[in-house]
Amino acid sequence: MSTATTAQVAEQDSWAGHQPLPVVKPRSERALSIWAEQSAIQCKRMLIGWMRDPSTTIQTLIFPAATLIMFRIVLGDSITLATGMPSIYGTVPMVMLVAAMSGSVVSALGFKVEKATGLLGRFHTMPIHRAAGLTGRLLAEAIRVLITSLFVLAVGLVLGFRFWYGPAASIAMLGIPILFAIGFAVLVTALATLTEGVMLVAVVGIINTLLMFFNSGFVPVFAYPTWLQKTVENQPMSTAIDAMRGLSYDGPIATPLWKTLAWTVGMIVVFAYPAIRGYRRAAETGR
Repeated sequence: MSTATTAQVAEQDSWAGHQPLPVVKPRSERALSIWAEQSAIQCKRMLIGWMRDPSTTIQTLIFPAATLIMFRIVLGDSITLATGMPSIYGTVPMVMLVAAMSGSVVSALGFKVEKATGLLGRFHTMPIHRAAGLTGRLLAEAIRVLITSLFVLAVGLVLGFRFWYGPAASIAMLGIPILFAIGFAVLVTALATLTEGVMLVAVVGIINTLLMFFNSGFVPVFAYPTWLQKTVENQPMSTAIDAMRGLSYDGPIATPLWKTLAWTVGMIVVFAYPAIRGYRRAAETGR
């Protein structure tokens, strides 16, 4: 087409009311909107991967439910007779928290696999927000813990667990395991960037075992030796369990809830920088 003809067509389009197409500027990969969108994509990717993995399903749903049933059959009546309080209001919150911690190990091992296969490195070379991988992982953890907690709660309802303070307290109770899990996931992610897979499982396994057998959900605080009671009362699982028990059945709420918030914020403050630094190093160098 000649230059004159092109000019005539442009003039006709102008008279016809056609406007030039606007120039769309690409958004920066550091924009908050990009970060939110890509975090959601990373979260969806991880959730789909977990759904397709039978071992993750067992770890997320079957194992916590079986643990709760085992505690109810073996220790439930004994604890109830000894304390005068239904044991189910301690074991349901405890199993929710244990499941949250155990699932974090699965997520951390998945991080190890992504690093070993070079997937993190490939993400790092793409125009993706640098924080999206880590925040997407934490978001997926929160959703996983919510699903696990709802499943454990359903089993607990069959075993006699009930809410006595209405929907608001029920929702608040389900929010505590998610809050706890985010802080613990940051801790485990930091450890995952510093240790090998076997060592990671060993270290987190020791932490989980100590917290699970020395908390106020397993048996009341007064059942422990006097010299150990303050430690048991103020360790993070106990504070979360006490807050959840208070929201669902009876007991203090404000004090254990503030302690749980303090533990969560403390874990994030202490381990966020090592987790971010280690995640970046793994993406850049594969180590």
